[in-house]
Amino acid sequence: MTRGLRFDGVAVAGIGMVRFGMLQETPIAHLARDAGLLALHDAGMTLADIDEAFVGYIQPGSMLGIKAMKEFGLTGLPVTHIENASATGLVAFRDAAWAVSSGRADVAMALGFDKFTDMTRGGGRGAGRDQIDAPILPAAYFALWAQRRMHERGTTAEQFATIAAKNWNYGATCPTAHRRSDHVVTAEEVLAARMVAEPLTTMMCCPPDDGAACVILAREDLVRERQPGRPLVRALASALTSETYTPGHTFVGPVVGPSAMTRATAEQCYEAAGLGPEDVSVAYCHDAFVNEELEYYELLGFCAEGEGEKLVAEGATGPGGSIPFNTDGGLLARGHPGGPTGLAMIHEAVLQLRGEAEGRQVENARVALAHLVGGGSVATVNLLGNEGRAP
Repeated sequence: MTRGLRFDGVAVAGIGMVRFGMLQETPIAHLARDAGLLALHDAGMTLADIDEAFVGYIQPGSMLGIKAMKEFGLTGLPVTHIENASATGLVAFRDAAWAVSSGRADVAMALGFDKFTDMTRGGGRGAGRDQIDAPILPAAYFALWAQRRMHERGTTAEQFATIAAKNWNYGATCPTAHRRSDHVVTAEEVLAARMVAEPLTTMMCCPPDDGAACVILAREDLVRERQPGRPLVRALASALTSETYTPGHTFVGPVVGPSAMTRATAEQCYEAAGLGPEDVSVAYCHDAFVNEELEYYELLGFCAEGEGEKLVAEGATGPGGSIPFNTDGGLLARGHPGGPTGLAMIHEAVLQLRGEAEGRQVENARVALAHLVGGGSVATVNLLGNEGRAP
């Protein structure tokens, strides 16, 4: 039996996001408030319309979600804290969509926020890691993963740099991206940047930044009533899995988890939606480090194993390509504050499906996929579609 969820009658009512960046002077509750107010305005709603809220953040601290929700008012609605490392925002989206699809709520809010600039003060990795990998920073794991692919498949640093340059150039067109270059970034520029962990340079690694994003989901009829002239975007399906034991998988890297996890999660989501990778118009994946995106071309089913480099050579994942990836710059350029990252993906996916992604619009976008891995121990894949989507 599939573990994927199919959502019925659930539409995106509103989206809101503050530009990611180094926002040390802005209180975290204010970031959450601003993103939430933008989403409420986009939905044509107020907090009084919200039946339930799912608040996602990684930052340690008691009752941060409740404190953030108090910025909007006091209406007695239930608030649930979601935390699944990098996957937090997408899991909050999943739970909000599920609440509406099940009939438990007519309108649900998914709100994510974090301040990595607070969490990284004082250095170190922080609490919560397994002792086995505590001495190794994430960049080292991803660099080892990249080196393994280079050894086994003949992948080159230039191919990784081509993906990174594509994402930097997409980020330059996205108003909410952290890294917005004032010139066209080339693969040569990416390769020439300071080395972090070979082959990964600073331009191949995401920034540890701050931000907030919010998505409001509601019954389809309510969304049509509030926004009658706007293209309708539906939540179609979601899948969430944790690790399945395979011999030696711990040593693949606790940060990324076994590759089978993403593949199985994608298959469950496709099955639940009655769609396949061939139906997807635009995709968003976990690309905290550039080599991840190349791996996920294959693991999400967009090409056969070992053929990701061919997609790069063809320009298939860039502007005008057959399957554009990370059109807002991805984690590399848009940023990766943790809790709101997945909701930022949904924000961009909704803009694409509404036809509102100025400067980076994917032609005839019908179905969007959003994928994240959390701490190497969970993976989630989510599908959204507009009214022109494949059946």
